[in-house]
Amino acid sequence: MEKELDLLLPPEMARKAEEVGVAKAGMNTTKTLMLAILAGAFIALGAMFSTVVTAGTGLPYGVAKLLGGVVFSLGLILVILGGAELFTGNSLIIMAWANRKVTAKQVLRNWLLVYVGNLAGALSMVVLILLSGHFLAGEGAVGLNMLKIARAKCELDFINAIALGILCNILVCLAVWLCFSAKDVTGKIMAILFPVTAFVAVGFEHSIANMYFVPLGLLLKIYGEPGFWSLVNSSPELFESLTMHNFLLHNLLPVTIGNIIGGAGLVGGVYWFVYLKKSGCT
Repeated sequence: MEKELDLLLPPEMARKAEEVGVAKAGMNTTKTLMLAILAGAFIALGAMFSTVVTAGTGLPYGVAKLLGGVVFSLGLILVILGGAELFTGNSLIIMAWANRKVTAKQVLRNWLLVYVGNLAGALSMVVLILLSGHFLAGEGAVGLNMLKIARAKCELDFINAIALGILCNILVCLAVWLCFSAKDVTGKIMAILFPVTAFVAVGFEHSIANMYFVPLGLLLKIYGEPGFWSLVNSSPELFESLTMHNFLLHNLLPVTIGNIIGGAGLVGGVYWFVYLKKSGCT
């Protein structure tokens, strides 16, 4: 008797991705929104972890970025293993659409509901972090890091942001894709760890993570107490580019566009063409 493999091979992964896409597209509104809120909060937890680890470090640049990426992986691990709906990962629903198992309306409905839910979850964590006073940790180093991260994201060029979004979601969707192969918890964690670490360490842009990073920086800039600014020897004037306008037009919009292109087009579309097109389409 032939021994069963402890993982799925790419053709089987493609069929599983299609099945998952059908299930996600058919999920009712309330359940979709609730799971999307959870995913937004989970990604924010990973982002928070990464912010702390990279705050005030005297480590070499690459090492600090590597550590930040490793701990950020917590977010997608919670999404995949805990069960939640993440906009960027749901780009792979395109495989079910391309094989005519779901309609374009179902895909767009899922993406919109999940995007809104992710935003609500991320913003809820922003509020909790501010209320907790966590930004004062490390003698204000954590709060200063929050501000610097948010400012950098608001200073991106539109085209650069699209490209960074494309590259990011290639890796995120590859992490989700690899999880279709794994049959146990350890395998799924390992499938997530390296792609997510890579996109964070290199500096690619994730729209849902940015729903936490930038609003947190914006609110800290506006409502940060004078004592905080004295503690970190800084001032709001040094973060002039950190505005809602720059967040929406220089980051969130182009990064979201890039995430869709990278995930749906360059991962989902390619794997559909390779493994599902002949068997699923006439």
